[in-house]
Amino acid sequence: MRIELVTTLKRQATKILAELHESKEPILITEHGQPSAYLVDVKDFELMQKRMQILEGLSRGEKALLDNRTLNQAEAKEKMGKWLK
Repeated sequence: MRIELVTTLKRQATKILAELHESKEPILITEHGQPSAYLVDVKDFELMQKRMQILEGLSRGEKALLDNRTLNQAEAKEKMGKWLK
C-alpha cells in the first residue's frame, strides 16, 4: 500500500488522484506521522459498500436462525399474501 503525507496530497492532489485511478491501489494519508485517512477509488469504495451490505444481511439472517426467528414456507406465504393484496 502506498503512503503519502498530507502535505504531499495538498501540493500534488491532481497527480495523486490520477495515479490512484490508474493503479486502483488505496493510498494511506498520514498526518504528523500518524495514519489519518485512506484515499480509495470511487468504484472500489462503492463495491466495498455493497459487499458490506451483503455481509450485514447474511449476519442478520444467521442471527435470526440462532434466535429461532424464522418462518416455514406456509407462514411466509401467508405473511406475504397479506402484503400483496
